[in-house]
Amino acid sequence: MTAENSGTQPKTESHDPDFPEAFLSFMRQGWREDPLTVTPLPEVPNYAKRRAALSEAFPGETLIIPSGNEKVRANDTDYHFRPGSDFFYLTGDHDPDSVLILHPSGSGHDAVLYTRQRNSKDTDRFFRDRNGELWVGRTHTLAEKSTELGLPTAALGSLGPALAGSAPGRTRVLRGLDANVDRAILPYEPDRSRLRDRELAHVVSELKLVKDEWEIAQLQAAIDATVRGFEDVARVLPADRGVKERLLEGVFGLRARHDGNDVGYTSIVGAGPHATILHWVRNNGVTVPGELLLMDMGVEGHNLYTADVTRTVPVNGVFTPLQRQVYDIVHASQQAGMDAIRPGVVFRDVHKVCMRVLAEGLHDLGLLPVGVDQAMADDSTVYRRWTLHGFGHMLGIDVHDCSAARNETYREGELKEGFVLTVEPGLYFQPEDELVPEELRGVGIRIEDDVLVTADGCRNLSAGLPRSSGEVEQWLAAQREAGPRLPG
Repeated sequence: MTAENSGTQPKTESHDPDFPEAFLSFMRQGWREDPLTVTPLPEVPNYAKRRAALSEAFPGETLIIPSGNEKVRANDTDYHFRPGSDFFYLTGDHDPDSVLILHPSGSGHDAVLYTRQRNSKDTDRFFRDRNGELWVGRTHTLAEKSTELGLPTAALGSLGPALAGSAPGRTRVLRGLDANVDRAILPYEPDRSRLRDRELAHVVSELKLVKDEWEIAQLQAAIDATVRGFEDVARVLPADRGVKERLLEGVFGLRARHDGNDVGYTSIVGAGPHATILHWVRNNGVTVPGELLLMDMGVEGHNLYTADVTRTVPVNGVFTPLQRQVYDIVHASQQAGMDAIRPGVVFRDVHKVCMRVLAEGLHDLGLLPVGVDQAMADDSTVYRRWTLHGFGHMLGIDVHDCSAARNETYREGELKEGFVLTVEPGLYFQPEDELVPEELRGVGIRIEDDVLVTADGCRNLSAGLPRSSGEVEQWLAAQREAGPRLPG
């Protein structure tokens, strides 16, 4: 019998109270059982279709995909749990410690979700365990979860025998999510098994490349909420005085928690020279009128699909001539990338299109030490001193979606209808960079949008936010005129 169902008392902390027997006896009686009203999620067929595609890729093999475990933030407090993206893509389950196993069968695979049993009132765990229902609320029974997800379930306590029964050399594991599962499925032939496990990760990522209509709707909802979040921030951004970056981060975070699950990644709110730091997440600066503000933020929806949008705005409402010149270079680069996107175009070639415009702009600013062609050459790329990153990435249930896809299907692969990707060129002039004029130092500009590859081009899913310098100024003025609002 596992500890989960043994009735043994949970671990206590030093601050936990002692419970006399009279109290324990009193707590064990007088409780009504209220069943949950559970119906299958409307997207259940989507998950089943994805599992079927994965099954077809690996006939006769056992496939193991964990959700992951809760992670300690400090002492006895955990980070808010988010399931592994590949696991959620195949199941729709939000709970920690769950494991999806596709058991080979004569007709393909039988999928079983091994998951926690409900901490019901059959034992004292419902009020003594921090995962008990008096602490976290009513949880699903195995049958309820099976109904909701359209997937057979089994108690987590039976996972051990299931893992032990996996055939060596015929089992693949999505590793790095659950250390207990990784240990249980030791490599049969270490080098060969690692390659086999990586192939499982490759295939799942590549299945995720083409989004279906439901996924596109999920992304659009997250992007629309992100647009509202940017509007919220613009409405509280003063033109004539400074405010903390964390105020703006918090305003967007309120929208993300209200309209979605959370932010899709740690928001980047970079005022002034902080905009030149690509992953600025400390957000402990203050805006300054006359300087720029770069905000890279995205709402993650309830089904974990996330937006990823960046806008750079003039704090006082109007770009200086030099700020506008740099902004317009970045905007021209982004537009060139969007114009190049269509089915059959190689991902890497879109990168080259965007970078060419940036290099030409840097040449016009007098910054390149060589000509544009030489700066773009593979044995040079000196233009990258002021941009560093690529033009974009795939987007979906991860902000950097499909990251385990093979190079030949991603970076060197052709775009297909249904791909969703970001287009996000940028120029960044570090405050300490003595190779640029002083007036450029501390200027960082990125414009990022989320686009869907269509049959004949692409559609900008985040077109609800303006992109050109003039439109940004008009938009910022209109939001300020409208005034602050609470999500509703």
